[in-house]
Amino acid sequence: MSAPVAITPDVVVGDGRLVLFAGPCVVESRELLLEVAGELVPLCADLGVPLVFKSSFDKANRTAASSFRSIGQDAALAALAEVKETHGVPIVTDVHSPEQVAAAAEVADVLQIPAFLCRQTDLLVAAGASGRVVNVKKGQFMAPEDMAFALGKVATGGSGGTLLTERGTTFGYHDLVVDFRSLVVMRRLAPVVFDATHSVQSPGGAGGASGGAREYIAPLARAAMAVGVDGLFVETHPRPAEALSDGASMLPLAEMPELLRSCLAIGSAAAATARA
Repeated sequence: MSAPVAITPDVVVGDGRLVLFAGPCVVESRELLLEVAGELVPLCADLGVPLVFKSSFDKANRTAASSFRSIGQDAALAALAEVKETHGVPIVTDVHSPEQVAAAAEVADVLQIPAFLCRQTDLLVAAGASGRVVNVKKGQFMAPEDMAFALGKVATGGSGGTLLTERGTTFGYHDLVVDFRSLVVMRRLAPVVFDATHSVQSPGGAGGASGGAREYIAPLARAAMAVGVDGLFVETHPRPAEALSDGASMLPLAEMPELLRSCLAIGSAAAATARA
């Protein structure tokens, strides 16, 4: 097992408690962020689950040029900062270029490297140099053991610690599968988060946008808990059909309590079995 990574004194990934990384895919509006946070924060407090609120201030890797990317960097980061101040939760957001790192690091406690960019040396080094925790998503094309090289790149910049996230592997056109062996392999390198929502994506499979099969979110999340993970990543939206990005692979916000409770029960049973 790898060493725990502290995002804040109260939110430590890899200390035996499940950490939830959750929120809408992209900052669609200030109001949406506050609505989702207003549901997630008390839910997580009630269940004793540390929460890291997630939303992307910019989506630079959309399938089509016409797809929604952002309400603007300044407005999106300001909305994330308001969630952080209002609810006292740490923030994770994506960065797509070294030039975005400084501004994002002023707000975010965790800088996330999108899976497509997990080999981009300059981006990884810049994120590490920010001093923030860095969450690197495993590329859909990467062997899990090769993520050691991404960790090495982040480390050259410094970093407040690094996490690895599993989000599925390309399996032919427009499909992903999850090889649960990767959770075991990567957990030897760093604390591991399972991305239950991007793992059910159909990349580019919706005619210029990514589709998805959200009915598999809960089964995959429960399977990951049985294998063993340190964090669970779930994009969620109160009205996924109206979402401006990744609606087909986001969990309806109303379903989050049931998902979390079932995952916690499985995690507890798996831990008890391991101790026996």
